[in-house]
Amino acid sequence: MRIDKLVKATVAALEDVKARDIVVLDVKKMTSLFDKVIIASADSSRQSKALSNSVREKLNALGATIHGVEGERTGEWILVDLGVVVVHIMQPATRQYYNLEELWTPAGRRTRRRAGSARPAA
Repeated sequence: MRIDKLVKATVAALEDVKARDIVVLDVKKMTSLFDKVIIASADSSRQSKALSNSVREKLNALGATIHGVEGERTGEWILVDLGVVVVHIMQPATRQYYNLEELWTPAGRRTRRRAGSARPAA
């Protein structure tokens, strides 16, 4: 399956279950392990699990390979490994703490965030 189709289907599956703040990052210049990182927020562990199930069901129906799923027991942070795409479904506090967007954004384009702030610091 082409990567753009995989990303589009994954984002659609996340939107179907009302994921918030979906971000797609192109990381192929930063690592050879995968090409895209998708990060989405869920309001509860129940929603996190529903988002993960939605992604797996939609992609299985399209014939995509799901290499693994981690974190479904607690639902605080679920990782779905699609090979060239890695999906992180996180609750807001966990997402803010680990700040994966900063980790996977090239150094020249990073902006620091203050704790509890959704806007970049001035």
